[in-house]
Amino acid sequence: MTPDRPTISIIIVSYNTRRMTLECLRTLYAGLGELTAEVWLVDNASQDGSADAVAEGFPAVRLIRNFENKGFAAANNQAMQLAAGEYFLLLNSDAFVAPGAVAALLAYLRSHSEVGMVGPRLSNADGSLQRSCFRFPTPARAWLENLWVSALLPGHWAAGDYRRWPHDSERRVDWVIGACLLVRREVFEQVGGFDERFFMYAEETDWQRRIRDRGWDIGFTPAAVVTHLGGASGVPEKARINCHFFDSLDFYERKHHGLRGLVALRAAMVLGCCLRAPLWAAAGALPRLRAVARSKVRLLCWLIVRQATHWRLKSVEGAHG
Repeated sequence: MTPDRPTISIIIVSYNTRRMTLECLRTLYAGLGELTAEVWLVDNASQDGSADAVAEGFPAVRLIRNFENKGFAAANNQAMQLAAGEYFLLLNSDAFVAPGAVAALLAYLRSHSEVGMVGPRLSNADGSLQRSCFRFPTPARAWLENLWVSALLPGHWAAGDYRRWPHDSERRVDWVIGACLLVRREVFEQVGGFDERFFMYAEETDWQRRIRDRGWDIGFTPAAVVTHLGGASGVPEKARINCHFFDSLDFYERKHHGLRGLVALRAAMVLGCCLRAPLWAAAGALPRLRAVARSKVRLLCWLIVRQATHWRLKSVEGAHG
């Protein structure tokens, strides 16, 4: 590391999360300890005064003001292209690091030279565990999950997943969600940043798939703890967010598994929804489950129609990596 280079460049993307963004920065600075770090905040045209509040309250933050919402992928790429750190910490505006968490992530990467990226243990606001590690989406996995095989065989080396693992030990995983990720600059220089055709969701899955394809491992360490509220930017626009999620999943599947893979995914999801909808409808007979059951049935019915009929897909030509 050169004398004028910070150890870590911390990058936060904000979109109409003023209060949480300010709290994110407060907890971040309180938890950095002796680490040398620069902090970048990319504001995606927030309408709630987020950028002005950050400029006033945290003048040391390097602020990028976008005049349109460029999406999570493009905004992070903007800052990574300018950042000077030896490592990049990508942190959601609704994620709050515990004291020592950033140092623990850094220590993990420094002691595991084969790992290109590491994620922390995530907690919900009430302190409960938030599952953050997942298998890569594949057509075969879609069938395993929609037919409940993964749930019945969680520890199986091929069919299982991480759902019953208590996230209390270090582990190599397929991918970790993007609420808090520490990545080596070397990885960014080798692989590039996010594929900006992902506007929202699945961009971190795609990135980590490409990182794995270049021979790097993805790690998880419980020594770093981060509280993540989850979905804060999209709370007022839940229906549109659902569309973004499944559009991004389609794009990921088509990019990495082709049209056959996408058709297999859609078929598995339609079957899975058809199996689950009657069960939730029956659960609605119980007064304490009525509201949840109605919401679940509406979502499942919408998803059946969407997955069977929505075939206006993005082009995947020129895919990165």
